[in-house]
Amino acid sequence: MNILVLGGGGREHAIAWSLAKSPRTDKLYVAPGNGGTADIARNVGDLAVEDGRAVLAFVEEHDVELVVIGPEAPLVAGVADELREAGIAVFGPDAQGAQLEGSKTFSKRFMDAHGIPTARYGSFDDLEEALGYLSALEAPVVVKADGLAAGKGVIVAEDKETAEEAVRSCFDGAFGQAGSTVVIEECLTGPECSLLAFVSGGKAHCMATAQDHKRAFDGDRGPNTGGMGVYSPVPIVTADELAAMHEIMEKSAAATATDFACDYRGVLYGGFMLTPEGPKVLEFNARFGDPETQVVLPRLEADLVDIVLAVAEGRPDDIELRWSEQWAVCVVLASEGYPGAYEKGKVILGIEEAEEIEGVTVFHAGTARNADGELVTAGGRVLNVVALGDSFDDAREKAYEACSLINFEGKQYRTDIGKKAAAGREAWN
Repeated sequence: MNILVLGGGGREHAIAWSLAKSPRTDKLYVAPGNGGTADIARNVGDLAVEDGRAVLAFVEEHDVELVVIGPEAPLVAGVADELREAGIAVFGPDAQGAQLEGSKTFSKRFMDAHGIPTARYGSFDDLEEALGYLSALEAPVVVKADGLAAGKGVIVAEDKETAEEAVRSCFDGAFGQAGSTVVIEECLTGPECSLLAFVSGGKAHCMATAQDHKRAFDGDRGPNTGGMGVYSPVPIVTADELAAMHEIMEKSAAATATDFACDYRGVLYGGFMLTPEGPKVLEFNARFGDPETQVVLPRLEADLVDIVLAVAEGRPDDIELRWSEQWAVCVVLASEGYPGAYEKGKVILGIEEAEEIEGVTVFHAGTARNADGELVTAGGRVLNVVALGDSFDDAREKAYEACSLINFEGKQYRTDIGKKAAAGREAWN
């Protein structure tokens, strides 16, 4: 098959890497791609991935039979709708289903309607009403821009002053149109856990658990980022908690079949907080997580092409998942200054040496080639250094050994990815 992957980050490199392993894959395209995807696929840097007609024209010209949509923006823009109407197999929900991520208010109302456990909240498009609601709450609280904000529109405010500043910042345009509506939530406590599922025909096939690290600096300090590291599976999750999360994902998948005009076909990402009252949903995303994908797919032993095609064609009963018993740890190497302002164009060295370590794969997130053909930084999150190991400690040690071999000016990364998991559940108390 000729396959097109939309997106250009570490998630898309991991997806393309997994698809490329399948004997069913013929020509593989990634739009726009990055310095890593260029080694396994043809990058299409000039394709407007949020323009459904442009994507369809490319698909028809290059005889593409399957499109896998990585990021949320093309989903919210309705690219999947355009492709499906033309009879193309596409992995990713339509625009209505994508509102589970595109609008936090929409997602919260969906959860309320179907008894999905989540934080208490209020949604506001007026500053004074939002501040009035906030005044009646006790800190800490969580302030969220309603729309898409590249993973950065969530502020966990430890005091009322910070919360008020966050609300005003949203309405003042800090997150553009995404902040024109603001969601204010109670702050749940406990460890976080991500559980993704392949969803088609109202059925959920859950993947392996993973735990992301959103804060920029060691000790879960600093601003929220798109993710600084992740591991899979999550050893602190109890059997009862895992069963509860599976039940929630299955209930949510079934609800998409009754609530939405079109069948939800793609990934449903459940971001959970493991509270003392049981797992509660922090958020839904409508696509593969980033960087969760970078540890989940290396542990997948089934053929990803078979899976995504079964999802895209509405054949949920044909999905079979098999997982490696190995552990996976991913450390994100970022540009100096991320998630704030950062410089690009820094030459990257040492990836080949890092990948000589058994079980290590480096997925590119923000890289490109300069005029001299050198690999350089081209984003805030630059590389995802992933290691598989026979134990959690083995995978973690390999990942950090690999990180030490890779160099570029201003390289920054967290040194404590997975440290709490290794310490056990009491580390969150």
